[in-house]
Amino acid sequence: MKKLYRSEKDSVIFGICGGAAEYFDIDPTVVRFLTVVVAVLSGIFPLTLGYIVAYFIFPAKSYVREVE
Repeated sequence: MKKLYRSEKDSVIFGICGGAAEYFDIDPTVVRFLTVVVAVLSGIFPLTLGYIVAYFIFPAKSYVREVE
């Protein structure tokens, strides 16, 4: 089962985009670009608030226990 987490390996600000890119198995640059586009189109504040909330909700990868 895949889990969504913050990436400590591919982190620019908090690792949210890096973790989402690993979860969806796409390039982190694409996720970051889409994040910036959505932020500009939404007026920056809503996405920024969501990004900060995601920082507190998503665990870091080192704290996620892998069970297989």
